[in-house]
Amino acid sequence: MEQYNILVVDDEKEIVDAIDIYLTHEGFKVFKAYDGLEALEILSEQEIHLIIMDIMMPKMDGMRATMKIREKKSIPIIMLSAKSEDTDKILGLNMGADDYITKPFNPLELIARVKSQLRRYVNLGNYKGTTDEIITAGALSLNDLTKELTVDGELVKITPLEYKILKLLMTYKGRVFSIDEIYEKVWNEPSYNTDTVTVHIRRIREKIEINPSDPRYLKVVWGIGYKIEK
Repeated sequence: MEQYNILVVDDEKEIVDAIDIYLTHEGFKVFKAYDGLEALEILSEQEIHLIIMDIMMPKMDGMRATMKIREKKSIPIIMLSAKSEDTDKILGLNMGADDYITKPFNPLELIARVKSQLRRYVNLGNYKGTTDEIITAGALSLNDLTKELTVDGELVKITPLEYKILKLLMTYKGRVFSIDEIYEKVWNEPSYNTDTVTVHIRRIREKIEINPSDPRYLKVVWGIGYKIEK
């Protein structure tokens, strides 16, 4: 079984050490950083499979570090913060985070989130619903071998979760999926966080639509859910 490398980034050493103990006990290899700049340095030197990133840190905070990471990498990022306000959660997701957990956190919940994100990252796109290598919808094209999206022939960078949402909707063009259905099929767990789906849908629209407020492909069916037009 492959050992996965997890980067834990927080300016509070006690929290980093505690998370290190939990993760090491589960068989993960942990790398530690205490600000965003240290995190970027480690990422340039090591193969990291997942990041747990605090928001409030000196030198470079978690939001800016996440934006820098997303310029080159699509590995899962779980935001960690003492703030529980919805605005911070939505902002973190908009910056490119995949999940969000607030301090103080339950260690079992953190481990469950880590394992869930790694499953999605490692098994990216493994839906039983199509055997096609290329899935298309108008000018949208998903290559299920390279996990790449092109729009009008231009390569568009998307995260693993964005890829999986698009693959689900493009595989079943014209079918409307509720937010709960999208969450359960993509996150592979019972739906509990519909905000997350809404934020990811908005990010996908910004990447694939000429005019996100008047989408050509990713349509909302009010009161029901979302679909990709046939």
